[in-house]
Amino acid sequence: MKTLYRLFAAGLVILSTYGCEKNLSAPPKNAKVEGNTIIDQATSQIALNGAYYNFANATNIKTGWQQHQLLPAQFAGYMGYGFGSMPNEVNITEQSSGTYWQESYQALNAANGVISGINKLSDAAFSGNRKKEMLAEAKFIRAYAHFKVLSYYAEWYKISSTQGVLLRDELSTLTNILKKRSTVKESYDFILADLDEAIANGPESNPNYYATKWAAMVLKMRVLMNRGASGDYATIIQLADQLIQNPAYALESSQQNLFRVAGLSSKEVILGVKPQQLQVSDPYSKTRQYTPGASALYVAKQALKDLYNGDPRQSWVVGPATPYQQYSPNTYFFAKYVQAGGAPSIVTETDYVFRLTEVYLLKAEAIVRSGGSLGQAKTLVHTIQEKGGLTIANAPYLAVDAANSAATLLVEIYKETSRSMVAEDGSEWMALLRLPFETVKQLKPSITNQIQYIIPVPQTEFVYNPQFGEQNTGYSAN
Repeated sequence: MKTLYRLFAAGLVILSTYGCEKNLSAPPKNAKVEGNTIIDQATSQIALNGAYYNFANATNIKTGWQQHQLLPAQFAGYMGYGFGSMPNEVNITEQSSGTYWQESYQALNAANGVISGINKLSDAAFSGNRKKEMLAEAKFIRAYAHFKVLSYYAEWYKISSTQGVLLRDELSTLTNILKKRSTVKESYDFILADLDEAIANGPESNPNYYATKWAAMVLKMRVLMNRGASGDYATIIQLADQLIQNPAYALESSQQNLFRVAGLSSKEVILGVKPQQLQVSDPYSKTRQYTPGASALYVAKQALKDLYNGDPRQSWVVGPATPYQQYSPNTYFFAKYVQAGGAPSIVTETDYVFRLTEVYLLKAEAIVRSGGSLGQAKTLVHTIQEKGGLTIANAPYLAVDAANSAATLLVEIYKETSRSMVAEDGSEWMALLRLPFETVKQLKPSITNQIQYIIPVPQTEFVYNPQFGEQNTGYSAN
């Protein structure tokens, strides 16, 4: 199964968290907290449920997983704030809000608690392969969280850099909170080791609606694409073929249908986050942030509308101009999930972690980057475009056909990644930054220095963990 529930389910675990906000919601009465003991398979599952709860960042409807949609799209220049421009939109981030830092360390710390507790139990305490599967699921969560931090707070694009991730491989306590950040190479190695175990031992399908080995494969594809070391692209292609050939998954026949009707029932979704039931009626629900239904309004910018020129998806992804042009000129309602003024539903409130569309596009990128057939890569891109309603008569389709060099085709793959996956989980931002720096500057002129690829480590880290080491280049630790 492929959905992560945001419900306040029985068995929520709230472990002592590192780097989390002080005003986290109180756990429900049946929650497990630090001090409770993992003593058997049942209590191990309870703790794992809690780690998933932290992964889904269910503690805050308004600022939870939605930030996975908004922040990368703002950095890439496609989304903005409807009542005035934000610094993120022009890649100015002088001070880090810790958006991903806090949630990531909360999630991986919960996963570390699960790993520690399960490892103390004998194999006989579990049925079948369940012990290995649970450890694999927890390591998937830990890998996802570490990779999120690596992607936004570390020089992931410089394998020799000392500015990697603060790796946490055990439950944080007062005795081990002081620790130095690792190098970028060490960060990649640690994350990939977790993912290799998640792939080797993760469940084929998961009746608890949690992660599978297939979700771990997609995450490994993301990690390897960013690393880009020798052999990485070949591995990406191999993983993609396994996923594409898996009969459990298939591309949705209509991209619009996926977001408006099918949601998590679509065979295209490999991993998604199901909203809470009460979220649909909440005045600050996710989709109300995209319509005139809440105090905040996040909008599509002119760059996104222009990206869809000649593309039939423009008619339903980008809505009409907002009435607040005096605050944010050339902005439009973002209608990918719900049309302007439309009512939220369980489907429109759904968040998507991994879809098969991403697998096709990462495979196409890997083929080009490894010197493979441009024609084969174009076929993969066209397959995705056709699911978006494009034909050979549409300009973006023709642009892919006309890309007769690796450099130009990589730009077209980036553009299609942005069209297909804008405001999901950061694919548009990462695909942009993988292009040559000169190309990045042309596509997003507000980026003038690679310092802008990442954001500063939160200043509180240097206060409470003086062993952390250096701040990211170009930013101050004070």
